[in-house]
Amino acid sequence: MGSIPTPPGEQPADTPEAYVGLDERTAERQARSRGWTTVRSVPPGAVITLEYLAGRINFEVRDGVVIRCWVG
Repeated sequence: MGSIPTPPGEQPADTPEAYVGLDERTAERQARSRGWTTVRSVPPGAVITLEYLAGRINFEVRDGVVIRCWVG
């Protein structure tokens, strides 16, 4: 059964720190199952836009493992 989508403008009740240490695939699967509509993985030191996007979770990934996580 798929996850229930999070209404626009709202974010899932989740703890970003819980993703640190997970492998990238597991973290993405878990995030989507918890209602995140956008999952973004970036390498350490990547240049990215910092605009806030409701429903997005970001993973900083090194060697396939999440080392940092934040929302927006």
